[in-house]
Formats: sequence, structure tokens, C-alpha cells
Amino acid sequence: MRPFVARFTFLCLMALAVCLPISGAWAQDSHINSDLSNSNVQVQSPKIAPHVTGTGANETSSASSRIDSIPSFHGSFTVEGADPTGTPRKTWNYTMAGAAPQQGGTTLIDTSVIPVSLDLLDSDGSVRYHYDVTDYIGSVLMSPVFQNAEYASSTTPTQFVDAVQRAEFFDVAKPDWHTLLRATLKRGRTLRIPRGFYTAALFDDDICCRYVLVEINEFEDLMFPGKPHDTASIIGAAEADGDMSPHGITSFLLPNTFLYMNGNLQNCCVLGYHSYDDEAGENNAPTQRYVLNISSWISPGPFQQFEDVTAFSHEMSETVNDPFQDNVTPWWKSPNGRCQNNLEVGDVIEGMTLATYPMTMNGMTYHPQNEAMLSWFESQTPSTALGGAYSYPNQNTLTQASTPQNKNCK
Repeated sequence: MRPFVARFTFLCLMALAVCLPISGAWAQDSHINSDLSNSNVQVQSPKIAPHVTGTGANETSSASSRIDSIPSFHGSFTVEGADPTGTPRKTWNYTMAGAAPQQGGTTLIDTSVIPVSLDLLDSDGSVRYHYDVTDYIGSVLMSPVFQNAEYASSTTPTQFVDAVQRAEFFDVAKPDWHTLLRATLKRGRTLRIPRGFYTAALFDDDICCRYVLVEINEFEDLMFPGKPHDTASIIGAAEADGDMSPHGITSFLLPNTFLYMNGNLQNCCVLGYHSYDDEAGENNAPTQRYVLNISSWISPGPFQQFEDVTAFSHEMSETVNDPFQDNVTPWWKSPNGRCQNNLEVGDVIEGMTLATYPMTMNGMTYHPQNEAMLSWFESQTPSTALGGAYSYPNQNTLTQASTPQNKNCK
């Protein structure tokens, strides 16, 4: 299934031109004939639609009783702004994962972590290189995304995404309100990528891989089912095997795998994204909506501002804040130059000077990304988030609220 334009964003590099400091050998394909070591990689920000399969999967309203998916709550805010068409609008509704902060209590969301290794194929279909994700699994499971740490937004140690949510709703949340991710490691999968759709950066001894660049359309076709109950794709097989549940979140973890667009390595790099797959229910059963995110582990080297779980934390935060891709906001323009109209809390900050929040725990320093608060999208002054913040955990990343823009920030 090919991607098309919709309310959906990727985590991308945010400088106008970012040079990838590449060293070592390249596995070149005839389809791909570029060496990026001395070229600038232009930032791209594509928007991809959620995937739907089957006749019942066209129900996209998160409020529909015919959708069977993760626990969620609804809210709204009021501010003058322009909707996606540029029409003036005052009321903006949103849906987030978990229970309402005013309700209190703890919501545990089962989170399936599915490791995805790569088989980079030769022209005859044989395996040219195998790139295993195993070495990075433990570090992700022991990261702030799933492990407790101390934050000012919680009286007890908690997870990164929960800490962000508690700061976001600090003015209305009950003291015991939490949204926690209960991680379960599932069986590993292998993504077989045909020659002509990837380029591998090898180590100096020609061993795979420092990282791999994959063409985005081919990646989507291999990951998502193209028809109902299709088990040939990675996601379709995981659904059929019970490794994914519509009542939980699924995180696909890849090793240093970055996506480029339109067959052009200069249109790079996408490091992760979040979406969902709808499968029509049988015998008039509700459509099952599988909420998911796909992220790459990022080893030191390729990028200066992105490392280890930067992409993973970004996408998990956005999955919780906008699980069904329907949280429209007033058009906004962030300090990093992004112009959007959706509740993508990571996109506002990615690539900024204070984009990440280094945390040392379990023998490693992690770099989760700071996230924008709901008050920033609300153009709220002063902010009702913890400490009057517009970003968290680093409250100095964003220092003032968004200013509503005209359509496309014109």
C-alpha cells in the first residue's frame, strides 16, 4: 500500500541542510548511485495516511462505537485559529490515550515491542547482508520510555511519557493519575528488502552495517498489509500471530534504519513514525484498530542531535497524544520552522538546540526528546502546565506559546 497525503507526520531531521558524516564503505546498488559523504541531506517532512484494509475500515472517527482500539479520552480547547482549509474556527477537539486526568487512577497500556532485523537482498533474492537488531533491544527496554525515573511532574518515579502527560495536565490531573506502558517483548521479525531499494553503510572491514537507508514506499509496502488479513507483510503477520492487539500499542524497533523518498538519497532521513492499521471486523464486528509506531535505534555517529531513543521517545509521546491521527489544531509555526496543524508534540521541538533531555540510568546515558505541551498548541498565556511550561522535561526548550497562523502559515 503506497503512502498518500494525510494528517500524519514523521520524525525527520529539522535543519534546512544536514550533512551526514559518513565514513567507511558503501554497498552500492545500480538503482542508487550516490555517496552522501560529501553532500548535504535535504530535510523532508512527508505526511502518510493511516492504513486501512477491508470494507469496514473506512470508519476513521475515534469516537465511533464501531472502532475497537486502545483506551482513550476526549477533550477540547478554545482559541481563534484556522482549520485545515483556512476557515476560522474556535473549538478544537482531541483524543489521547489513557483515562481523563480529572478521573485519576492508573491506566496500563500493554505495549508490544517487536524487533525487526533486516535481510538486504541481492539481485537473485539471496541474502546479501543481514542486519540484526538484537543488540539494541535490551537498551530500549531499559530506557526511560519503559523504566521509572524521577521527574518534577510526579511525586513518585514514573516513565518518560507519563511524566510528560502529567506535566501537560498538571492543573487538572488528580495526584494519582498515570498513563503507563507495560512492555512485552514479542518474537522478532525480519524485513526482506530487495536490491535497488536500499543502500548500506558498511564498517571499514565491509561488515554490515553502520546504518541502512531504505526507500520509503518500498518500506511501507513491506511493513503494512495490502489487503484484509494479509500475512505476507510484517504487520499483517504480527496481527495474525497475536503479537499485536487492538487494545494495546505496538512498537516496531529497527537497527539504524533511516528512510529516504522518491528514490533519491538526498530526500533523507525519516527516523520513525506513528500510525495505525485498521482491520475490518468479521460478522459485523467492530473494526479493529491497531495503534503502532515504528522507530529506529540510533547509534552514535550519523547524526549530531539524534541518538539512542530520541526517535523512539518522540514517536511514543506522539502515539499517546494523538493515537488516531485526528487531533487537528490551529495552524502553527514552531521555532524550528515547522508549519503544521496537528497535535504532534515532538515535531514542534525536533532539531532544536535543546531538543533532547539526556538521562543517565541503568548504566547508560539516554537522549529522549523534549515534547511540546498542549498549552503551546492552545496559545495559552500563561500556560497551565507544570511551572507555566510549554515544553517538558526541559521547560526552557519552548519559552512562549504558539501564535495561530493562517493556512500553511502564509
